[in-house]
Amino acid sequence: MTTTAQSVIRRVVDTLQDAAATRWTTAELVRYLNDGQNEMLIYRPDAFATSVTLTLVAGAKQAVPSTAAKLLDVVRNSAETSTKKAVRIVNRQLLDSQYPDWHVATATVNTVHYMYDPIDPRVFYVYPPATTLARLDVVLANYPTAIAEPAASTTFTSVTGNISVPDILATALMDYIAYRAFNKDAEYANNATRAQTHYALFTNALNTDYKGTTGVVPSPLGAPIHGSVA
Repeated sequence: MTTTAQSVIRRVVDTLQDAAATRWTTAELVRYLNDGQNEMLIYRPDAFATSVTLTLVAGAKQAVPSTAAKLLDVVRNSAETSTKKAVRIVNRQLLDSQYPDWHVATATVNTVHYMYDPIDPRVFYVYPPATTLARLDVVLANYPTAIAEPAASTTFTSVTGNISVPDILATALMDYIAYRAFNKDAEYANNATRAQTHYALFTNALNTDYKGTTGVVPSPLGAPIHGSVA
C-alpha cells in the first residue's frame, strides 16, 4: 500500500480531462476513492487481510476489533503460557449436539477449536472458553483508511495519504472513481456507456487478481490449488 491517493486521483483527472477540477471537485473524487475502497472490501476482503495478535476476553464468545470488518482465519495460540498449537475450525452445531454445555466448560489459555458464522462476521467462538490471558494469532479484514477530503477549490495536488488496497489494485480503484464520475453525467449516452465500461473494468480486475492469486497459491500437495498452466 505504497501508492499515494494523490497519484490515483491525478490519473483519474487525466482520464476525465478535468485538471482544473471544474466539472468534478477534488473532494468529490476523493469521496469516490473512499467509496471504491469500501466496495473492494465487499468483493475482496482478502485484499485487506492483516495478521494480528488478538487478546481474548473471558468466555467462549469473542469479537474482532472495531477496526476490522470480519474474521478471515485463526492460526494458532500465541500467549506466552500457551502451547502455541494450531487452532482448528469446527462446526458449532456439531459441538452443540455433542456437548451442549461447552459454553460453560472450564476456561483455559489454550484454544483448541474456533467457530465462525458469516451471518455474524465480527463475532466468533472459541473452545474451550478463554481466560483473559489467552491470545490468538488471527487474520482480519480491516476497514480501509479513509482519505481526507481536501478543501474546496483545490486540485489533486492537495490530496494526501496512501490507498489501503494492494498497489496492484490501484488501477481498479481508478476505474471505480471514473465510473462514479461519468455516472454523474449519465444523462449523456456516451458518459453512461463509459461509466458502465469503467465499472466492468473494476470488477474484472478484482476477479482476475483473485484468480491469478489463487491459481498459484502454495498447497499441501505442492501444486497450485486450482491446477497448473498447461
